[in-house]
Order: sequence, then C-alpha cells, then structure tokens
Amino acid sequence: MSLPAYLRDQPVGGRMYGTLSYNRRAKCWTIKGEPCVTELAKRLFPGCAGHGRGEARFTAHRRIIGDLNWLMLRYPLAIAERDRDRWEEALQGARAWAARRSLADAMPDTARPPATTFTGELTPFQQKGLAYLLANERALLADEMGLGKTVQAIALMASALTFPALIVVPPHLLRNWRRELDRFLTPPGGLRVHVLKGLTPYPLPEADVYLIHYLLLRGWKETLPRLGFHILLFDEIQELRRAGTEKYSAASLLSSACGRVIGLSGTPIYNRGGEIWNVINILDFHFLGSWESFSREWCDGYGRGVVLHPDVLGDHLRREGLMLRRTKAEVLPELPPKRRLVQEIDADDALYERLTREVLEKLAVLRRDETLTPSKRAILEEQISQKERQATGLAKAVYVAAFARALLEGGERVLLFAHHHAVMDAYKRELGAFSPVFITGRETDEQKDFSARSFMEGRTSLCCVSLRSAAGLNLQRATCVVFGELDWSPAVHSQAEDRAHRIGQRDSLLCYYLVSPSGSDQDMQEALGLKVSQFLALMGGEPTPAADMLAQAAAAAEHVRRLMLRYNLLEEQCVAENEKA
Repeated sequence: MSLPAYLRDQPVGGRMYGTLSYNRRAKCWTIKGEPCVTELAKRLFPGCAGHGRGEARFTAHRRIIGDLNWLMLRYPLAIAERDRDRWEEALQGARAWAARRSLADAMPDTARPPATTFTGELTPFQQKGLAYLLANERALLADEMGLGKTVQAIALMASALTFPALIVVPPHLLRNWRRELDRFLTPPGGLRVHVLKGLTPYPLPEADVYLIHYLLLRGWKETLPRLGFHILLFDEIQELRRAGTEKYSAASLLSSACGRVIGLSGTPIYNRGGEIWNVINILDFHFLGSWESFSREWCDGYGRGVVLHPDVLGDHLRREGLMLRRTKAEVLPELPPKRRLVQEIDADDALYERLTREVLEKLAVLRRDETLTPSKRAILEEQISQKERQATGLAKAVYVAAFARALLEGGERVLLFAHHHAVMDAYKRELGAFSPVFITGRETDEQKDFSARSFMEGRTSLCCVSLRSAAGLNLQRATCVVFGELDWSPAVHSQAEDRAHRIGQRDSLLCYYLVSPSGSDQDMQEALGLKVSQFLALMGGEPTPAADMLAQAAAAAEHVRRLMLRYNLLEEQCVAENEKA
C-alpha cells in the first residue's frame, strides 16, 4: 500500500516554525511556536487544545498523529531530542493504522466462521457484522437488541481463534454467555471456560475464555491487564458510560493492554455526549480527542453533554470503522415474523431456599400422612406446585426486571408476563421508573381498559400482564414479549404471544422465555418442550381445552413427584450425615 501523502516524513532542513515535545503527564504532543502555526492548529483540528498563545496540544492518538504530521509538512517543527524515538514510534503507529483502515475497506463485506469451530448459522446481515469485526480491531457493534450481537461476537472468536479471550458482562448475563459459548464455540481440543469469582485475585486455571462481571473489575484491576488476553469483549458496554469509577478505571487499563477490543450494545447513547465519549474512550483512548475538545466542538457548549448533531457523530464513527449499527427495520426481510428465545438467567438461591421452607413442610405431610384422601392429596399437590412456582418466580424476579430494563432502555416496547401477584408486585417495585401498567386480574374493567390504552397510545412502554388474563387483549404495539414466569400449558404462552402478534404488527416480534437453573422452571421447560439455547417452534397450534387441561394436570403432578424424590434424597443425606456424626 502506498503511504498517504499526509503521513510522509517532514522535509529536512529549512525554516522551523517551532518545537514539538511530548508531555508525559498529559499524554499529548505540544507545539510551541509562532502564532500562525498554533492558531491554525486550533482552528483546523477539533482535537487540538492549548493554554494561551503560542501553544497547541495534540492527543497522542494514532489518528490525531496523522493530523499533526500533515500540519508539520506545511510548518516543519524541531522535535525535542529526547522525544525523537517516541515520535518515530508514534508516526509508525499512525501509518500502520492507516494501512489497516485501507485494508479493511478492501476486505470482503461478508464472512462465515469456520464450520469446524462454530456450530451455528449466521444470517446475511450477521455475516456482514462478522466481516466488520474481523476488519476492525477496536469497534462497537451496536445492533438493536434481538439481532444477535452475542452470536456475532462468538463467531469472531471462532474465526480469529486467538485465545485466551476475556468477556466482561453484567451479572445477570453470566449464565447466558456461558450457555451460548458452549452452544456455538468448538475450538480444537474442546472449549475451556472459567468464570472469575470474587474481588480477590487468585491464580487462574488455563482456559480459552474467561468470564467476569462488571462489579468484580475493580478487584482485578491490577491483575487482568498482565494476563495477555488476545480478545476483550465488553457486553452491554453502556455499563461504562460514566467515568470516574473504579470499574471504569479498571476497564480502561484492561483495554489498553489488549489488541482486539469489541464493545456490544443495543443502546449506543450518542445524544448524550459525555456518555458516548466515555464508551469510545474505553474502546480507543482519545479517538474523539479530549473531553474538553469533544464537548467544545461536538456538543452544545464547552463541558456540556448534549451532542448537537448525533447523526453526524454516528456517521463519523461508522466512517472511521469504530461503530456498526443495524436496526430491525433495516434487516426485517431477513427476520421471521416471530422469534422465540429461551434465555437462562440467575436467581437468588437464598431467597428461593427461604420461600420453599413451607413447600418442604407440605411435602413431609404428603409423604407421611397415609390418611389423606385422593381429593385432599390432589389439593395438597396443587398447593405445593403453586408455592414452589411462586418461589421460583420471586427468586428470579430481580433478574427478570434487569432484563426487561435493558430492553426498555433500548427503546423496546415490552409485554412482561407472569403468573403470581407477588411476582407482579416485585416487578412493580423494580421497574417503577418506567411507569408500568398492569393487567393482572385484580383490576376493574375500567382499569384494565385504561392500562391497555396507555400502552397502545404510547404513554408507557411496559405493560405487565398475567398469563391467565391475556385473553381478548389487543397490544400489537409491543416489540418484545417477555415471560418472567412459565405456565404448564403451551396454549397459554401461545395466546399471550398473540396479544402482540396480531393484525397491525409490522415488526419481527421477539418472545423471550426467561428461565432459572433451579426451581420449577426446569420441569416446566421439559413439560412445554422448551430446549434451552434453541429457537422455539412448538407453540403454533393450540390443543383442545380438554387435552390442555389433562396435560397441565399431569405435568404439575409429575413436578410434585420429582419434588418428592428430591426431598427424599435430601432427607436420606441428612440421616447419613447424622449417623456419621
């Protein structure tokens, strides 16, 4: 590749218009020279700053180094002796970056991961996303939620095969990432994944992929940058939109130590300048210049945070190979009308254990009381099933709310389904900032109509609906359906989905089934035919009411039988431990 004209060496000899030196504390290059040079620099380059006359500062970023060199071709500067080697290194870095950008422009716009290391199938727009990530080592993949950012990132790892990789995620997505890695990634020799635990660093076992959540970064701040990760992924990178925290500082140090850094976010916030500047700074330090110069040139005032022309900023980021964003509207022809996803989320095990104490007491009665009539036994089994289902729903309610919050912050319009009133109350506490409306069976007809109108007329983007109160509702404004609790009946879920997927729905509807690894969810998944990590295609038709009721009763009874088996096993273990003691 021929060297761009602006990156050639400055002429030797002749007039010098000032000096160039490196400021180690501010990490910038400083011109001290004639006003004609420093004034021109400040006028031409938004990233240039200065303190008083005769001084101009350029951030030591490879792109900005190119601007500075271009200026020096017209106005040669004497480079301080102690900084000559540093300048040559910086100039070579700028040239290498220009070469990579030129190469990226010439690369194919689609790519497929090797079938030997990747077990999934990418859509055409996801293949373009993979090609983009392969061509740009530091980038923000900002596709709208539901377009498969996770699978594109895993396809990148399968294609690059440069391990070890580190993935930083919100706490409630740890399980989902582990599951998706196991599903899609098959490096030679098998996949080794380690999830980092606690704030205190410890010797890490050998692995291909390491997972850590944002809240632990501060404890590992000094350790992780020294471990030589080849790929660094920040999922939901908007978690780093605020600087000044230990979490942000740790992420910044970590990013500077890695060669390939990718951020994933369906909510790139570039109408709030400070937030997107912070996010981009993690991916590529001072790509947008200093905060002072960025706010002065891009925002509505010096030091202020609102970008005047976010579309222009977005174009700049895309043009420079730093951001790729596709919306559902843009790729709608490639999407099915309805997509069903099972997503595993965390649960509060301590809360679940506390809530199921009453279940254990009723199981003991069911096991030992031989005087129970068949009808009383059936009533007791139903009580056990309901209590355990409610405990499951409450234990994961905070995590369901966190998932729904991410959808809402991304601009989605959400129908959140649950079964128990106590679970709905938990959603109300956790999601109150979004002014949710409720249709739970506790409302009058007037209140139910008001909730439906409020959602359909755009006064709120969150409507919480009881699984058994969905009949007759017309809520096609929704773009996402979230099942925070499950029902034994496939027909109930299908009917709930149809509240949004009706005439007038022009979007590709996303239906999320959020399940926890413990409690009733596992048995209910099996009864419904749901398989974790797979798109679902099971609930298209509704069985007859009689068949549905029989299947539901049988599934609930089988669930209680399994609870009894687990209870018996636990009791036997306790007896054995007591005998040993």
